[in-house]
Amino acid sequence: MQFLIETYLKSLLFFGLLFVKQLSWAETGTNLLTNSSNVNSLGYIFKYPYLLSNGLPVETTFKFPSLLPSMPFDSGNFGKRSIDLGGLEVTQLSISNSTSHRVWRTYEGGPNNMGVSIFEPTTLPRNFLKLGFYAQPNNRQLFGWILVAKDVSGSNLRPPVDYTEVGNTTSLISIKQDGPAYFWQPLCPNGYQAVGLYVTTSPMKPSVGQDSINCVRSELTEKSEADTWVWRIKDITISSLRPATRGVEATGVYTGTFSFKQLNFLPPPLFCLKNTKFDLSSMPSENQTRVLFQTYSPWIYLHPKEDFLPSSVDWVFANGVLLYQKGNESNPVLIHPNGSNLPQGGCNDDLFWLDYLVDKKAREKVKRGDLGSTKVYLHIKPMFGATFTDIVVWLFFPYNGNAHLKFLFIKSMSLGNIGEHVGDWEHVTLRISNFNGELWRVYFSEHSGGTLVDACDLEFMQGGNKPVVYSSLHGHAMFSKPGVVLQGGGKSGIRNDMAKSDKFFDASIGYEVIAGPSVVEPPWLNYFRKWGPRVHYNIDKFLNSVAKILPIFLRKGLRKLINKIPLEVLGQNGPTGPKVKVTWTGDEQYS
Repeated sequence: MQFLIETYLKSLLFFGLLFVKQLSWAETGTNLLTNSSNVNSLGYIFKYPYLLSNGLPVETTFKFPSLLPSMPFDSGNFGKRSIDLGGLEVTQLSISNSTSHRVWRTYEGGPNNMGVSIFEPTTLPRNFLKLGFYAQPNNRQLFGWILVAKDVSGSNLRPPVDYTEVGNTTSLISIKQDGPAYFWQPLCPNGYQAVGLYVTTSPMKPSVGQDSINCVRSELTEKSEADTWVWRIKDITISSLRPATRGVEATGVYTGTFSFKQLNFLPPPLFCLKNTKFDLSSMPSENQTRVLFQTYSPWIYLHPKEDFLPSSVDWVFANGVLLYQKGNESNPVLIHPNGSNLPQGGCNDDLFWLDYLVDKKAREKVKRGDLGSTKVYLHIKPMFGATFTDIVVWLFFPYNGNAHLKFLFIKSMSLGNIGEHVGDWEHVTLRISNFNGELWRVYFSEHSGGTLVDACDLEFMQGGNKPVVYSSLHGHAMFSKPGVVLQGGGKSGIRNDMAKSDKFFDASIGYEVIAGPSVVEPPWLNYFRKWGPRVHYNIDKFLNSVAKILPIFLRKGLRKLINKIPLEVLGQNGPTGPKVKVTWTGDEQYS
């Protein structure tokens, strides 16, 4: 009976849709239901369920929950819409129906198998020229931008002398697309480089006239590489591009263009822009940074069962921290409340380490942290040739709790004291455009690497633009969503549990800028040794303790899984402070 009802409802839905005269999509006018190649089976309708609702997510332009703030006036160039890279002025063109035209789209492949859309910038500021096209997966709201450029010197932009085809989608006859797409790379005059591709739905070469994308003088370009893949199906991959060299002193500029790679095609390299001026005049001032952080400061949830809370560094020092020195372990030194007697500089050479008081009660107090004293620590740094500002938000947890494991049918198994260690630094990073002050991405420092999440995919606190961050139980890794993330391989691994609770804080309530232009750094920041002692775990003891409940053939698999746990999760070597991390001067995604 249930089958008959479902069949009846599906039939009503299908035949009802046949009476719809037009189901069109923005710009293309494509009628998916009246196309004879489409309405040939009931399966087609259910293959693309989003056709029955309001369409693909990309049809809706992302908007921040609240209005963006007005920036305090400053003599610098932050938020003034354009940046001079040294004779080449660029501005960030947001992709929307009013600024661009969708050239091509497919409905399969890519994230969530929803396809990809390609946009051509069309409504440009006066005297600005396009450098390439923009690509975005269809599974999220339209949220993207591309740089367009104005030649200030008169010799930094040139039209291409020709185009060469780097691939097409004619072989993808089995997928739904707006006809085949052809991808063309500019062939530039000597001394100039291409930074983007031209896309057509015709096999005819694009014109090299006024509507061409422009080539950039070589001195204003740098080598680029694939950032994230936008669309992938069969032997074709579309990837966004980023500068190959990134960091606080790197001059490469994220341009917003993409690459197209197809088997048996060997396209010439694409480049990104370069800020040859790089005078940091586009970075926000102290007052502007304050407004930005008040607007985008993360709202951080701790797990309901979290036993080990964050605190300020000063609170930990005031409650008793000892400095140990190799070879003189019996005479530890009590750290001053402001950390002024910590060893400065050097490297992580195992000569010094921190630990808490031996007294059990005092030690336990520090381990548990103090949410009321919690303060986040901000590092302000330029990124992508100072066209973006990273506000790195560091949190200190006095203690890291033990790990829990999911192993086959066992949902949660305590690993005893494995994973426990003194001192735990975690961070999230707000990546903000220096063109307009908009939040572009947030980096979450998950264990074994992290994830950059675009603003359109973030959860925000209701009524504001503050992204929500979830700290994992005991391990304190930062995630963008609640739930369980397994680490270690497949359906078994270390559990990262995240959930909302009444243990939370707004990072803007208590913060201190510890590093950035003209900032006086606290003494503890330049302590480069370990924030906790080296820990030795008796894994054999743990395995013996669970041997009674596991069959022999499963014990080997458990040992193998535990041996795959990264050292940063276990904390065996003792944690280091923020300034020792490779991302302090580099990009968050450094590989």
